[in-house]
Amino acid sequence: MSYPLEKSNDEWQAVLNKEQFRILREKGTEAPFTGKYDKHMPEEGVYTCAGCEKPLYTAKHKFKSGCGWPAYFDSIPGAVTRHTDRTFGMERTEIVCSNCGGHLGHVFKGEGHNTPTDERHCVNSVSLNFSKDDKAVEGAKTESKA
Repeated sequence: MSYPLEKSNDEWQAVLNKEQFRILREKGTEAPFTGKYDKHMPEEGVYTCAGCEKPLYTAKHKFKSGCGWPAYFDSIPGAVTRHTDRTFGMERTEIVCSNCGGHLGHVFKGEGHNTPTDERHCVNSVSLNFSKDDKAVEGAKTESKA
């Protein structure tokens, strides 16, 4: 699959640290309860892709799931692409950044969380950056209308 932002592995390695490359480009996973955004619960702000800085989630999408990774019940419209992941002998829904294809994590449904969607986007902190400025989300909405 192709994405608007395409780079070679060498180009990605030049802009990502080793752990970001392992997770975003090689579909790795950080250890549970170790990520900087697991317990991060701001009132406002936006989480962006650590690979390309595109807005992915707002602070209002985030909830406490207790899973050990940042959890979101939804994403900014069009920001996240879903794929079927059949690794490890099971079928899951992988989520990637719609702009650069960077691996974010997986989506789980029907776990009974008290959220509007009953979904949990289980995202690696390493895949994210955070900005207190919600204007990044407004910019994404403007771009998607163009």
